[in-house]
Amino acid sequence: MPTALPGRTAPGSGRSPSRGPGTASPGGRLPVLTTGTATAVGRITALTICQAALLIGFGLLITGPARHVWPFTVEDRVNEGFVHVRTGTFDTVTSWGSEAGNTLTIIAITLVVCAAMVFAPVLPRWREAVFLAVSVSLQALVFLAITSAVDRHRPAVHRLDDSPPTSSYTSGHTGAATALYGGLAILILTRTRRLSRPWRIAVAVLLVLLPFAVGTCRMYRGMHHPTDVAGGMLNGALSLLIVGRTVLFADPAPAPLPRNAVDLAVAEAGESAEPAPGPTVVIVNPVSTGGSDRDRIRLVLERYGHTAPRFVETTVEDPGGGPAARAVADGAALVVVCGGDGTVRAVAEALAGTGVPLAVAPHGTGNLLARNLGLPLDPVRALDAALGGTARPVDLGRIEGDDLPPTLFCAMSGAGLDAALMERTPDRAKSALGWPAYALGSVRALRVPRTAMTLRLDGGEPVRRTARMVVIANVGRLQGNASLAPDARPDDGLLHVVLLDPRGLGGWLGAAAYVLRGSSRRTGAGGVETHACRRVDLVLRTRQPREIDGDPVAAGRQLSARVVPGALSVLLPEVSEVSGRAGAPRIPGRREAPGVPERSGVPGLRQQEG
Repeated sequence: MPTALPGRTAPGSGRSPSRGPGTASPGGRLPVLTTGTATAVGRITALTICQAALLIGFGLLITGPARHVWPFTVEDRVNEGFVHVRTGTFDTVTSWGSEAGNTLTIIAITLVVCAAMVFAPVLPRWREAVFLAVSVSLQALVFLAITSAVDRHRPAVHRLDDSPPTSSYTSGHTGAATALYGGLAILILTRTRRLSRPWRIAVAVLLVLLPFAVGTCRMYRGMHHPTDVAGGMLNGALSLLIVGRTVLFADPAPAPLPRNAVDLAVAEAGESAEPAPGPTVVIVNPVSTGGSDRDRIRLVLERYGHTAPRFVETTVEDPGGGPAARAVADGAALVVVCGGDGTVRAVAEALAGTGVPLAVAPHGTGNLLARNLGLPLDPVRALDAALGGTARPVDLGRIEGDDLPPTLFCAMSGAGLDAALMERTPDRAKSALGWPAYALGSVRALRVPRTAMTLRLDGGEPVRRTARMVVIANVGRLQGNASLAPDARPDDGLLHVVLLDPRGLGGWLGAAAYVLRGSSRRTGAGGVETHACRRVDLVLRTRQPREIDGDPVAAGRQLSARVVPGALSVLLPEVSEVSGRAGAPRIPGRREAPGVPERSGVPGLRQQEG
């Protein structure tokens, strides 16, 4: 695999030194241990709070402003329909089905299964037992919080069971069944090898269908509305997602490096890679980057011939631009940035137009640039992939406005709802949760009113619009594989303007579908309007919150932005995780701007302008 810098060979091309006990692992594959218990508990606790807030918010919505909005107005008809088809046989069957989600049944099955996983195997399956027990317990705790916050009467039909003292929203039976039987389905699919694959799938499907059966039985017996059952399923599913991602499928935490790891990497680099032609500077955000991460970054750099890299920390006063500018003045051959989008933006602004290659080791909340460049989101793996690739030009955006000096950005900037969301999400929550922390600020951010605006694209006629949010995007992908600007590419020579103005519940659902679908569709669908241009000028009727690459800036009424094609040289892997294509270097999903020639010698990339 070719390396990023001219005149050097990738490590591993020559003979590697022999390895004995305690040596570093080859190829960037480092020894790992499991995620720490304290970290797991903190993550589960924080995400559970978000889960409860989401479900409580939905409950207050359907019992308040949306109770007269379709489809919530037809829920009573569903319960009345079940009453009309009641028979003695159905009454008996649904009684059995309802018992499958009964509290005592759920507790008994959970205890038996967890005990079997701990005591039956030769090697106890502690992780699997903890996953199941915590998932079931977690949904129960959230259920109690929801019923205490949302007071909803049960359906106005004859009920076949005694009504418990809890609210109708959500269905506790359905939530418990989802957590238990859904958890068992996950364990059978991922942790059982004695059954053949067809049998595993068949058993898992039956287990997944059980919560639907329990929910149907509860509605038949007049105990819950359809949205109560849906809320219970969502509660159980979110509990499985949170605990499963944290306990069962947790990313491993790196183990301490051997004491001689760097010496071994230097020895390997001496045999397999030529030294870098100049100094290497690593700019790190000390808030997000710990000592173990730095050791691994140093190890990877040494393996690629970047000996004795110099680490420089950012500060509140200087988030990265100063160290990057000094690195350029000192003749740096490579600058590595380890931090979030704000740190990456500051470093990129200092490197723009210099030709000094940048390697991105993402270590923040959003990591939007890294996502859109097809880099792994683990900082060490991303650096390893980048150093094994080539330097390629990507676009930047240049934005300015009232009380806002000209500033370059890498990913997205804008005003309105998204800026308010960034402004109102606590930094501590982002550090603890990552990008899900934005759910905490979403409730307050949704109060931002829509505003009238005038926009001018590429110097054309002014266009008047009203929107809650306007985003100027250099890239399109968001977290969770969602997409705000599906056609945006980091090297297409264009900016993409997104206006969001959903009205009513249907509008918000349409906007959510547009973002989650992650694919292009007609302009204006779901209250979303998109435009592609090289320059955009915006004038807002009222002062709005504004943000640049996720960092809040001064509120204002004006924004002007233009694309700066090919301004930044970035090391990118030969085969991206997004495109999965080998061959000529390319940025995932790249699209060419009209009239922009291709870059000579690198098919699929345009010539850097200027």
